[in-house]
Amino acid sequence: MSDATHPHPSLADERIDYRADRLLESEAPADPYVLFDAWLTDAFAAKTAGLLPEPTAMVLATTDGRRPSSRTVLLKAVEQGGFVFYTNYGSRKGTELAANPYAALHFGWYPQQRQVRVEGPVSRVDRDETERYFASRPRGSQLGAWASAQSSEIASADELDASYRAAEERFAGSEVPCPEGWGGFRLTPDLLEFWQGRPSRLHDRLRYTPVPGGWARTRLAP
Repeated sequence: MSDATHPHPSLADERIDYRADRLLESEAPADPYVLFDAWLTDAFAAKTAGLLPEPTAMVLATTDGRRPSSRTVLLKAVEQGGFVFYTNYGSRKGTELAANPYAALHFGWYPQQRQVRVEGPVSRVDRDETERYFASRPRGSQLGAWASAQSSEIASADELDASYRAAEERFAGSEVPCPEGWGGFRLTPDLLEFWQGRPSRLHDRLRYTPVPGGWARTRLAP
């Protein structure tokens, strides 16, 4: 492994500054879900304007107790007090969540100079809920869930294509059922942090944590 460094010129560029709205306690709602919904609505508006490809994209961080891992997944619902996403339960994230059912999410809505962090325990959604969601997916995505043993090693891309063709043949002329090893997780927050970029790196950060009867709101130094 080489010891040489190859810095990109942009990495040392300190001229980038943030100039956007404030995030003040006097204007922020007491309920963090209300604020999240408003920001998500703004993110979808940015998508309509061609500024943000996928508003529901979020980075999911898990750990096996020894080392962390992260990947981008899609938010599918905010309901029953939690953030819902779906995956193969045998994937790396699925097995890590089975062993350590606590995770973190990160939404990067950069056109608005905003970030949201969410942390909390994770549990599986009910099977009925999983099957209803699976039935709403495009058929190609349904077949892909059967074709891919997510996170397992495969010999080539051709092997995955062949597995997909086998799924097509297996379910030709019929509905595609939800695989037993595929389903949803719900992260129930015990922390939400909203970050709004501000000039001179004096960013606004508001952290929400649950307390009896509501939420405590705390300002954090940037």
